[in-house]
Amino acid sequence: MMGNKGNLGFVIFLWALVVAVVATAIEHRPIERTKGINGLDKIIIRDRRGRSAEVYLYGGQVSSWKNEKGEELLVMSSKAIFQPPTPIRGGIPVLFPQYSNTGPLPSHGFARQRFWQVEAKPPPLPSISSAHVDLILRSSNDDLKIWPHKFEYRLRVALGHDGDLTLTSRVKNSDTKPFNFTFALHPYFAVSNISEVHVEGLHNLDYLDQQKNRTRFTDHDKVITFNAQLDRLYLSTPNKLRIVDHKKKKTIVVHKEGQVDAVVWNPWDKKVSDLGVEDYKRFVTVESAAVEKPITVNPGKEWKGILQVSVVPSNWKA
Repeated sequence: MMGNKGNLGFVIFLWALVVAVVATAIEHRPIERTKGINGLDKIIIRDRRGRSAEVYLYGGQVSSWKNEKGEELLVMSSKAIFQPPTPIRGGIPVLFPQYSNTGPLPSHGFARQRFWQVEAKPPPLPSISSAHVDLILRSSNDDLKIWPHKFEYRLRVALGHDGDLTLTSRVKNSDTKPFNFTFALHPYFAVSNISEVHVEGLHNLDYLDQQKNRTRFTDHDKVITFNAQLDRLYLSTPNKLRIVDHKKKKTIVVHKEGQVDAVVWNPWDKKVSDLGVEDYKRFVTVESAAVEKPITVNPGKEWKGILQVSVVPSNWKA
């Protein structure tokens, strides 16, 4: 009799274990496609520690990055317009194939105003991630009318095992002649207050002041602080920059590859139509960019750029 009870107990235990495993597998969906604001499609990626990122297919734009505590690490404008063809303000816009008004195209190019697709089987890309999604944007006939170069832009958005967020861009020339482009990823990093942060890593470097017709200056300050509008394009910058938030005692580490320039921007109280009046206090942008020397891609070849961001305690050296 005891033997039967023992066997029954073991069967119940196994059944409970199977149910728990299945429930966990169902609960943890590393990639979910759903509807965002105004019915726009978005992808949510999650890892098993509760960290997540959200990406709108419109613009291929990351709109959220949360740590395991559910804290939002990016900022969306309180007046962001989720209505194509208007670009979405906040998150991490993709500025391609032109940065700002440096060429004949509309400011910041057109990639942030196009609908990207999920690519189920992208070309191999070595990476270590706990969850990721691959997107692709191919040149359309409308694109070719204003920028006559056939291309494929692949973007992988990945959550790393240490909580970092990595955006890997791959731009392939599908045409028969070389083309050039300028480029930036424009993250709106969440901070406690813009007056409580400084940016490290740009000491003694040249920059173009974008408030003064891109006049060239040299930054002799050890760190960048904010007490008014600031919009600078730094040239030939190191691969690693830091945003130190004194109030939060956190440091945002910005690591970039394939993009030698960097943009530091905060509008302060300058009126921006799709930015809330108080929004400037909540973010700083430190962009990975390639502007001074445009990127050249030969026919059939591919350029790759990486932006990896992480948040660490300010006393920890990454």
